[in-house]
Amino acid sequence: MSRQGPSEKIRGSAGQRVKRSREVRMAEKFVGTPKKATTHVNQNENLIFEESSPGKKGYRLAQLDVPAVDASALLGDALRRDGLGMMPELSEIEIVRHFTRLSTWNYAIDLGMYPLGSCTMKYNPRINEAVARLEGLAEAHPYQPESLSQGALGIMKLLSDCLLEITGMDAITLQPAAGAQGELTGLLLVRAYQESKGRARKKILIPDSAHGTNPASAAICGYQVANLRSNALGMVDLAELERMVDEDVAAMMLTNPSTIGVFESEIHKIADILHAKGALLYMDGANMNALVGKTRPGDFGVDVMHLNLHKTFSTPHGGGGPGSGPVACKKILEPFLPQPTIRTNPDGSLGLEYNRPQSIGRVRAWYGNFGMFVRALAYILANGPDGLRQTTEDAVLNANYIRAKLEGVFDLPYKSPSLHEVVFSDRLQSQRKDGQPGVKTGDMGKRLIDYGFHAYTVSFPLVVPGAMMIEPTESESRDELDLLIDALRQIAREAEENPELVRTAPHTTRLQRLDETMAARKPVLRWKGPAAG
Repeated sequence: MSRQGPSEKIRGSAGQRVKRSREVRMAEKFVGTPKKATTHVNQNENLIFEESSPGKKGYRLAQLDVPAVDASALLGDALRRDGLGMMPELSEIEIVRHFTRLSTWNYAIDLGMYPLGSCTMKYNPRINEAVARLEGLAEAHPYQPESLSQGALGIMKLLSDCLLEITGMDAITLQPAAGAQGELTGLLLVRAYQESKGRARKKILIPDSAHGTNPASAAICGYQVANLRSNALGMVDLAELERMVDEDVAAMMLTNPSTIGVFESEIHKIADILHAKGALLYMDGANMNALVGKTRPGDFGVDVMHLNLHKTFSTPHGGGGPGSGPVACKKILEPFLPQPTIRTNPDGSLGLEYNRPQSIGRVRAWYGNFGMFVRALAYILANGPDGLRQTTEDAVLNANYIRAKLEGVFDLPYKSPSLHEVVFSDRLQSQRKDGQPGVKTGDMGKRLIDYGFHAYTVSFPLVVPGAMMIEPTESESRDELDLLIDALRQIAREAEENPELVRTAPHTTRLQRLDETMAARKPVLRWKGPAAG
């Protein structure tokens, strides 16, 4: 529950009375009422356990009309329970109101934009959800025989063909459950290939602008990680790459466009340098939302890559997932793909091929997250080639619109052309000329919450100190972008005129500043009832 200062009641635009905290009134004194955010009508909510009263029920059952059974005889005493233990006891209306109130606190893509850079939090079209819920698809079971699964196999085959055309690659697996597992799968393919050539290589090169999961995936796969510095343009330093590639390098993991939103303009030279030494080029495809329909990784030298269906192809993120991270590769890596793969039988039907002696084996139960395949294919087919290309162009346009409106307000460390995202830094706000403490990227991200927006990506990529990473995607209208731009401009003025207001943000949330270090190191993940006694 939030700790609020003295408050007053004022009448809102809808005629309802809401509480304004002292901090909010102080904020408004300096900056005026935010254009988007309003104080929530339900400021606090107890845990459902705290609302519980012994004996309350949300149901009423009829008397048993069958003989009672001795549970101990069926289950044994070890599994038998005489009561619900510490389960909460409430009426139906209390339960409904509790969870409905909690649901109104959620921030979601259906409520507003996520300016998170690198995460590509685009809108999930409802047609995707409708198709995924069709009875024959939603209730399909992986144990069904192939003869009764031709529709599902057809979806997987068509999606595979679409993704191969989009990426310019030769073969693909849909098994990996997310981008990070896709990275691991791709590196396992690299290792199997190198070992098949009699080359036991030890190192993976990773630029300092790469995604954070890249070094973790390489380490899990048993490789040493060698960091590659970026040049002044935020791109791979070719001279440094030439120096570092030797007979121990198995591959390079390259995020392209990089996490600063810059396309590697000399990607062909990068591929040539690696291939000349027998190393492969792995591309982290998390930022494909900037490339689809415009260029294909397979055409500029990439040997293997993963795709994030939840980033580029509009399937749900996180708890709304599960995710999906297909891995596409060139022909030289095809023998090592996880089994099974989809095959076309002599009679034209589809089946699954398990006889793959060089396969790295399964990386995921069944054949991957089928519901995500349905959604991604629905998105691809609904847009078509022209629509996918337009999506890419709109995403790049939106990012550059934000860049043009905020350049000079915030420091822009790299002047290279931006694609789908733009990375500013907090240098102008954190280093005040009067010697007073400034505000940092995390402060401004929290203050943005008061304006009704989810924070941008804070302090990443690490190559930019105090990074403010913004990716609007193609989903957002100009009106929404202008609201975000106005909010960030206002926060920049606050940082100059009243930095304490920003340093203590957010002010309109139920909880104020949390102890983030303690939350990470000693999280409290369960409710403990009062001690018996």
